[in-house]
Amino acid sequence: MKNNYCIIMAGGVGSRFWPMSKTSYPKQFLDVLGTGETLLQQTYKRFLKSCPEKNIYVVTSEQYKQLVYEQLKRIPKENVLLEPSRKNTAPCIAYASYKIHKLNPNALTVVAPSDHLITKEDTFTKAIKSCFAKAQSEDCLVTLGIKPSRPDTGYGYIQFVDSPVKEKDTRIKKVKTFTEKPDHEMAKFFVQSGDFLWNSGIFIWSTKSIIKAFEKHDPEMAHLFRDGIDVYNTPEENEFIKNAYITCKNISIDYAVMENAKNVYVRSSIIGWSDLGTWGSLYAHIPHTPGENAVVGKNVMLYNSKNCIVHVPKEKLVILQGLEDYIVVESDGILLVCKKQDEQQIRNFVNDVKVQKGEKFV
Repeated sequence: MKNNYCIIMAGGVGSRFWPMSKTSYPKQFLDVLGTGETLLQQTYKRFLKSCPEKNIYVVTSEQYKQLVYEQLKRIPKENVLLEPSRKNTAPCIAYASYKIHKLNPNALTVVAPSDHLITKEDTFTKAIKSCFAKAQSEDCLVTLGIKPSRPDTGYGYIQFVDSPVKEKDTRIKKVKTFTEKPDHEMAKFFVQSGDFLWNSGIFIWSTKSIIKAFEKHDPEMAHLFRDGIDVYNTPEENEFIKNAYITCKNISIDYAVMENAKNVYVRSSIIGWSDLGTWGSLYAHIPHTPGENAVVGKNVMLYNSKNCIVHVPKEKLVILQGLEDYIVVESDGILLVCKKQDEQQIRNFVNDVKVQKGEKFV
């Protein structure tokens, strides 16, 4: 297990979870499920089962450094990698991969977002260990795929075919195509066909393989981060990264590498996964009261209301009457009341608030 490393990506803003999630305090640092632990804390704990604690790294924005230190009290300071600006997932992964590779050329890494929910943690750990074994034995890039339960248009889809080699783990398949968020008809077709999985955004590979893939498919990115090989894990690293992020492009790992590489595999997994991308996705994961309302808050009283999601501070007394299929969220003096079916508009609300009321509310 000493070669197993984890890279947790924790730099996003999560604007669809406004007003709880704000630029100054995004959703990975919040206890959105009302469990007593933030999503980042849950993610960190989850990977302790497959990686030594000293091998877990968090990549985040410079402005969230203190939040990471406060929430992950045991993480070594040098394991918190600070991005000077948000440039999507490819630069973040390239930076962490070159840095870890310099420390340990035999490193195997799992890369994961900090704000996903996984309810079947033992099954998840088993899946990660199986993918580590695959990544150790050959030059490949592996992603976790989730068996789709509905034709969701909010996820990317992965089409798979049988693996050309005999896999020890029969759940591992060869990737045929990646498709970004499809329309509803296409998503329906994908689910019915049975050979598509949701793209979880969780990846497993050796640092050797991902660096080789960057050099082949995005040589510009590879060159930029390879230039820091003499300064990684030294006091000069910070200055080098500041300059690298000025010139590096804003691109996802899917576009930079995964969609072009030929050695990509997917492991089909049923792990109780949700990317918790919206208030609606949270609805299924909070205990329901009579009337099928999902409530976080100690003093909420509901009358003739059903299928609502209510998330309010525990000291706040909230009385709701006659609401059906609504989102009601209160945080830091901001109240949002919105129909569940219109939750995609929350991003528009945030933009309007920024323009009309200023940055302090977002």
